[in-house]
Amino acid sequence: MVNFVLVAGAWLGSWAWDEVVPDLRAAGHGTHALTLSGLAERQGAPAGQQTHVREIVDEVERLDLRDVVLVGHSYSGIPVGQAAEQIGGRLARVVFVDANIPADGASFVSSWPDGRAVVEASMARSGGFWTPPSAADYAGQGLTDEQISRIVSRTTPHPGSTLTEPAVLARPLGGLPATYVKCLLDGDEPNSDVARLLTGDQWRLVTMDTGHWPMFSQPRELARILLDAAAAG
Repeated sequence: MVNFVLVAGAWLGSWAWDEVVPDLRAAGHGTHALTLSGLAERQGAPAGQQTHVREIVDEVERLDLRDVVLVGHSYSGIPVGQAAEQIGGRLARVVFVDANIPADGASFVSSWPDGRAVVEASMARSGGFWTPPSAADYAGQGLTDEQISRIVSRTTPHPGSTLTEPAVLARPLGGLPATYVKCLLDGDEPNSDVARLLTGDQWRLVTMDTGHWPMFSQPRELARILLDAAAAG
């Protein structure tokens, strides 16, 4: 048995994992889906990137979880990658699902040379929050109209401070046992930082023939991949 700690990306809460959790539990594993501060039912709670890191670490320590598989999707790969380093021997594996990864001293928007202006403009218009995508923004990502409607109806603005605060890493990420899940409808190849890490012994690449939100478009296939990653140790 392992303990999955599931953290969805920008604009999302723990509800994003609702269709993934049953298969993980059916396989006999613990599952702990988190909503980070400032999102979903925790809207209004003060939030920064390091707040999110601390919340993930605190969940692991509060529940005294062992054999932890930390799963970070999209934005949440950044706090999850930092938390993976901090939980030490409790970590079994970290899984990045089409995710950003942290770099010491860099923020989420640091890795967006062209998109940074778009994100920052959205924050300026929305009182410091990154506005959720519209239904049209989910086109071409392997989602049904019903799935898109569900996502759009439940997403909440993302606190901008989490996107501009720098990551803090004591050691290179390459030393962590990791699986990177690349969703091919969102680009054929991982970015260059991930590609470099995948050349090491500790990192493995898995691809999915779907878009950036596989917990909605292919939840059972994503659950299978997470179970395989847990078995890899």
